[in-house]
Amino acid sequence: MSPASEDKNMKKWKTPLWAAVAAAFVVLLSFFAALVYLDQLYPVGLGPRQPIPFSHRVHAGVKRISCFMCHSEAHRSSRAGIPPLQTCILCHSRIIRTYPYIAKLRALAASNQPVIWARVNWLPEFVYFDHSMHIQRGIDCGHCHGDVSRMDRVSKARKFQMGFCIQCHRYNRATHDCFTCHR
Repeated sequence: MSPASEDKNMKKWKTPLWAAVAAAFVVLLSFFAALVYLDQLYPVGLGPRQPIPFSHRVHAGVKRISCFMCHSEAHRSSRAGIPPLQTCILCHSRIIRTYPYIAKLRALAASNQPVIWARVNWLPEFVYFDHSMHIQRGIDCGHCHGDVSRMDRVSKARKFQMGFCIQCHRYNRATHDCFTCHR
């Protein structure tokens, strides 16, 4: 084969640079689209996506609303609970009423339908934890839940494992009796 014919064959197989860049861009774009579609593309440490975006940073941080305004059962019950929609409506019947998610929230409250929130913190069934007991002893919510006043979407601040609880009990000179937490 002559050098001239080799050169012609090589030109047939050479891809223009713009075509290679475009192909790489399409592959990369497809990859990111798949991540978005699978709900995997958001910053590390950001909590689960909720049906109605609720920013603890705005409510607890900027507006300085106490945890107990919404989680009113925490100081008298074993569970902190999710606030009823009527708690949200106390303010949002007058404040930013037309914001689409607030309108959705108000419509759900008017039709007496609940919002099914994605759970962030979870303990196994064999563990008993009493929020009221800890709050009455002066343990700040942030010790377990982190600084939610800086979180738009709440994320797990701690792994609720036995070591974390035992360490806290030792530090605060609380009981180490197994049956306190395991009932």
